Amino acid sequence: MTQTPDLEAASRGLYIGGQWLPASGGATINVVDPSTEAVLATVPDATLADASAAVEAAAKAASGWRNMAPRKRSEILRRCFELMTERSEILATLISLENGKALRDARGEVAYAAEFFRWNAEEAVRITGEFGIAPAGANRIVVDYQPIGICLMITPWNFPAAMATRKIAPALAAGCTVILKPASETPLTAYSLAAIYEEAGVPPGVVNVLTTTAPGPLTSAILADPRVRKLSFTGSTGVGRALLAEAARHVISCAMELGGNAPFIVFDDADLDAALDGAMIAKMRNAGEACTAANRLYVQSGIHDAFVTGLVQRMEALQVGPGAETETECGPMITRKAVDKIERLVEDAIAKGARVVTGGARPNRPGFFYPPTVLTNASDDAEMAVEEIFGPVAPIYRFDDEAEVIARANDTEYGLAAYIFTRDLSKGLRVAGAVEAGMIGLNRGLVSDPAAPFGGVKQSGLGREGGQHHGIAEFMEAKYIATSF
Repeated sequence: MTQTPDLEAASRGLYIGGQWLPASGGATINVVDPSTEAVLATVPDATLADASAAVEAAAKAASGWRNMAPRKRSEILRRCFELMTERSEILATLISLENGKALRDARGEVAYAAEFFRWNAEEAVRITGEFGIAPAGANRIVVDYQPIGICLMITPWNFPAAMATRKIAPALAAGCTVILKPASETPLTAYSLAAIYEEAGVPPGVVNVLTTTAPGPLTSAILADPRVRKLSFTGSTGVGRALLAEAARHVISCAMELGGNAPFIVFDDADLDAALDGAMIAKMRNAGEACTAANRLYVQSGIHDAFVTGLVQRMEALQVGPGAETETECGPMITRKAVDKIERLVEDAIAKGARVVTGGARPNRPGFFYPPTVLTNASDDAEMAVEEIFGPVAPIYRFDDEAEVIARANDTEYGLAAYIFTRDLSKGLRVAGAVEAGMIGLNRGLVSDPAAPFGGVKQSGLGREGGQHHGIAEFMEAKYIATSF
């Protein structure tokens, strides 16, 4: 049963230094329900003065948080997990309302997002150093790992809970204080989570949340403050490049989780049903609005026609509707601009020889909807072969041999995720080793796990989030001490 979230509480103000404040300039941002195009709520539109106040609050809280006993930090993070779990249905409904994603996907996101607090609560007490004898024998080498400092975190709209907790939880476990700038399309989840952190015992100023319609100037102002030492960003490669250039001016450590163009490779010997199940997860989770989404479906000739038939049947069976309705399986896109982009990519693919088997035209209804769509005879020259679709469109490309599909899969500037389906484990591991991606789903359509390092290669980013030690290491610096004792 869905529960109604308190939209007024979720939009009560900027969260700075443990206080809920209006924007200093008094301006606000409308939060729109993509299922209806109605305004759900308004949130403050932060100014440079608000950004400065957030840095000051994070700096004031830094010493107390970094010096807090790891066990106590751990218990606070564990309480964040427990509260998120207790309120999972309210959080899921809120995500569905402001993001449009199907409630079933929103529930999955909340569970995934909460798990980062449980995982990092355990990691907080396992931060260890190193001790050894220098090769010359003249001294001992001591390596200590310390919090990197104040962290600026910029998160996207497509996973408003998970993209925030995947950054905040390890940063807090490491002993850092943070400033979060969530996407202005989906800020209500971030503010609701901030209230949960406060209730769990996170001290004032350790987490600060700002929403703004001027992200460029606000980000520049925060990065220019010498007390800010880390930038963690999830978003497009284009914006990531600009942020890297900005951070380079101040020599700030960066973690970048950027765009993707995931190949989904199905060999003739694959289990057809398993491949179809995997395709529906990899392509249609969050209606395709995911950086890990299967963007190019390469299917070997011998299984091609059966795969197309099966995928069309499954796509046509999906229930399209408002995200917060329990029967919905594919919700709307985030904005009208997003639908326009999908429409442009589909029209371009058709002009270059693709055939629409199902879907392919936006419906005449309120909201930012686009139907589940399957294209065959897709061309490598189509724009969607090189650009993220970020929607419920599955272009299928036929291939004949292993070397060919590896070359085509790697013919992209991106390298975030890839998916491979085959009954031959030796072949699967061989192809996984040859495909240029930071994450591989081998006979699986889902790769994300808080216990595994998330990130890509090439233009898909720098660094890793999550994992046994990778995620927390992003928020720590190694300090070497030479001693003769």
